[in-house]
Amino acid sequence: MTIVWAVLFLLVLLACLGLHVFGLPGNWALLGLVALWDYLHSAPHFGFGFYALLVCVALAGEAVELFAQLFGAKRYGATGKGNLGGFLGALAGALLGAPFFLGIGALFGAVAGAFLGCYVFERAHGRTDSESRRAAMGAMYGKVFGMTAKVACGVVMWVAAARQIWPA
Repeated sequence: MTIVWAVLFLLVLLACLGLHVFGLPGNWALLGLVALWDYLHSAPHFGFGFYALLVCVALAGEAVELFAQLFGAKRYGATGKGNLGGFLGALAGALLGAPFFLGIGALFGAVAGAFLGCYVFERAHGRTDSESRRAAMGAMYGKVFGMTAKVACGVVMWVAAARQIWPA
């Protein structure tokens, strides 16, 4: 019976990774559910080192998502103002896109928002259309890479949790 519960719980944790599609904090939900599993079971507890690993990986995912967009835009010629516009645009796009396509619109909204925000801020500060478009493409590429890296960090967290949860 413990194998059935472990399989079901690991499927729930896998579903947490799907929260990223909706712009929700899937890695943090996964961490919280693992802590709940540990609390509710009388088996040996996972320990400080395990939780430190999960927290560090979750923080790394957040940092990579943020900095990938910033560095992607910078690499394609964005200014600091364009980077700010890309960040704000991604945030606004995720919020505005969330009600569409059963929540998946948040993903598309964040990517489109990064592009539009960077483009608008670059144009508003005197850059040409082609320079602004190039910088905005960098912000968009960086956002996509950052989201992918964040999900990859979630997969690492899931594998680490699966090794601890699976009955030996």
